[in-house]
Amino acid sequence: MTEILRLLAKDCALTHTQIAAMLGVTAEAVTAAVRDYEEKGVILGYKAVVDWEKVGIETVTALIDVKTTPQRGEGFDRVAERIYQYDEVESLYLMSGGYDLSVLITGRTMKEVALFVAEKLAPLEAVTGTATHFLLRKYKEQGAVFADREEQQERMRLL
Repeated sequence: MTEILRLLAKDCALTHTQIAAMLGVTAEAVTAAVRDYEEKGVILGYKAVVDWEKVGIETVTALIDVKTTPQRGEGFDRVAERIYQYDEVESLYLMSGGYDLSVLITGRTMKEVALFVAEKLAPLEAVTGTATHFLLRKYKEQGAVFADREEQQERMRLL
């Protein structure tokens, strides 16, 4: 039944009946499997990917690389837990390379993002450095392309 997870990860708006038809099983079997996945914490939530610019809402997204001092016996978990508690944080990843953590946040303005870094993130005791990268344009997010349908069709025609 992991195929149910693949289908929902690609399009969480699919109904259980649609999934059942795609997989050749009953809708009741899909409903039971989804409920089981939700109860076990396999499915963590459902979200729509929204192009906020198309409804006139401008946002600023930043990827913030964070250097930290790992804590004895806990590694990076304690500082990661502290950072992901902030409402501004959309995603947080432990990384290899020059920085330890990568934080994705969205704010209304660049100033709001800068204040998050200056007032909340950088002052944390374990944080020893940050590098903030502002996203200039979204082309694709979670598998969804951020372009007008006409623009997409024109690009496909040129390929």
